[in-house]
Amino acid sequence: MNSTTSDISAAAPADAASIPKQDEQHMTTTEQQEIDEDLQEASEVFNSLFSTRRPKDGWAGLSSGLKSIGKGTAAGVASLIAQPIAGAHENGVKGFFGGLATGVASAVALPVTGVCVGAYQMSRGVANSVEAMNASKQGMMWDNEKREWIHYYLEKDKELVEKREAELKSGGGKTASGGNLAAADINEKKVKDREYYDLMGVSTNATAGEIKKAYYKEARKCHPDKCQDDPEAATKFQALGHAYQILSNEQTRASYDKNGKPDSNSADANLANEIDPLVFFAVMFGSHLVEPYIGELWIATTADTLMKDAMEQQQSMDMESMTEEDAAKFLASKSASSEEMTLKQRKREVKCALNLREKIILFMEAKDEDDIMAFKASIAQEASKIVSTSFGATFLVAIGFTLEVEAEEYIGVQTSALGMGAMNARFRRTRKSTANNWKIMGAGINAATTGRKAMKEVEAVQKQMEEKKAMTVAGEEQDGKDNAMDEEKAKMAAQKLEETIPALLELAWAINNRDISRTLKGACKKLFSDAEVTIETRIRRAEAVYLLGSEFYTIGKECGGEKYDVKDTKDIKARAEVAVMTTMAKAQGQEVTEDDTEDMIRRAKDMQQGRDDAEAAAANEKAASTDENMT
Repeated sequence: MNSTTSDISAAAPADAASIPKQDEQHMTTTEQQEIDEDLQEASEVFNSLFSTRRPKDGWAGLSSGLKSIGKGTAAGVASLIAQPIAGAHENGVKGFFGGLATGVASAVALPVTGVCVGAYQMSRGVANSVEAMNASKQGMMWDNEKREWIHYYLEKDKELVEKREAELKSGGGKTASGGNLAAADINEKKVKDREYYDLMGVSTNATAGEIKKAYYKEARKCHPDKCQDDPEAATKFQALGHAYQILSNEQTRASYDKNGKPDSNSADANLANEIDPLVFFAVMFGSHLVEPYIGELWIATTADTLMKDAMEQQQSMDMESMTEEDAAKFLASKSASSEEMTLKQRKREVKCALNLREKIILFMEAKDEDDIMAFKASIAQEASKIVSTSFGATFLVAIGFTLEVEAEEYIGVQTSALGMGAMNARFRRTRKSTANNWKIMGAGINAATTGRKAMKEVEAVQKQMEEKKAMTVAGEEQDGKDNAMDEEKAKMAAQKLEETIPALLELAWAINNRDISRTLKGACKKLFSDAEVTIETRIRRAEAVYLLGSEFYTIGKECGGEKYDVKDTKDIKARAEVAVMTTMAKAQGQEVTEDDTEDMIRRAKDMQQGRDDAEAAAANEKAASTDENMT
């Protein structure tokens, strides 16, 4: 008993002594974690302030170094101004002088750090220049994400893009298909109305691919040609087509899920849902013939994104009524939007590269001069068809110049010592890019000035009309002359707004032009860096692309494509009207070819001209009648 007691009493001090040691160890671990977190935060701030990523070559190192110097200087000046103000806000005069001291220290330290980092980046760039030249000679591509030279494979990139696109669309999870249908139905997305989903026989979680597959399957069952004995087959087929049209479009599907079927009387809602910006602007600018080269226009994809953002904003307003799971999915989809945009541009460049590869097959397989002449003739024929459209000459100049310069640069790098043969192409590209940037700036200022002026005039007209309306309500009657004047003012206001369209389109085209250049630059880089073929084959590809670009540029320039100028508002109005009709028709499943749209545009312009002539004749007749009465 005494032995046990003695053992316990002996053990107690030992345990008591161990407690402070454990606390000390715990405090040490906690302090170390805090230090690590502070270091991590400082590292993130440093990396965000100064450019420390591995530069590609000497030029990239110079650019990175200058950025670091500029950021360090700017941060120092900002700190010198902000620190005294922040100190005074917290501790008055004492805090002001303390903040001033800190600001002065930062104003010295940050620029010095920027210079040091800049010098380091420049030296890294120079050191990497030899590797860059060797890698370029071997046909390798610089990976901006990994910051290293890689062997690029065009077909593999296509597969990776398609795979990642499918993952983003499915949300990384399983969908309702096959044997998982029952399990998926339990956790189906809640929607206001599911009639269209039931009509297609799919879950509300179904992907775009599953909806398309279900549509073709159900369409075969009720197609009027195959169900001639069923008098309701045509009605069923039409209803199925309408359901597919709603569910196959992201915007209309989101609206249907949230609001159900639109009111049959709500024409404006139907119009908003069925207008596809990609179709609208393709008709508006006549870009269908050049889409294989440039993909979808910047203005079209931007409008499409804005419409999606508006839809998402409307959804976010109702997040309080969502379940936690639905809200989490919604927020996750918003966070993935930037990745989707990057992936979309990557897919666009890959697709353009593949289309270019297809376009130059005739040259690649040429066995003699006659085959090469046939290739040139096919290019000239295609260019002649493109130039016949409203913006064709402008497209040819933009596409042709970029293809010619990118091909010339690649050939110069591969066939000359130290890549000196590429200097001329790089100089031409830089000069063109600088000129286009100035054009964007000028067009932006012009659009803003013109728009502001027009809006002021329209607001003045509206104010006058509202004042007259208020006087009428107060008891003063308007005679027919006053009504005619109001109509004239309203017409004048609409005309003032129409006058801003050329300035806005000029700005849109200037931005489109830069987007086309960047996209084709990426596409050519992918085509010329494709490691699936030899360097000799890649050089031959570049030679073919050079001929293609040169022919496009020459024909476009001859037809005035370098002087882009939109002055004919009547032509713009006609194209806009036809663009709306075309996108509505396609939304309803009708087939509308490019020739159909051009024919409709011609007829719309003729009808507009006829209306203008009739109005002018009526105005002249009225003026002549007034003169006779005065006489």
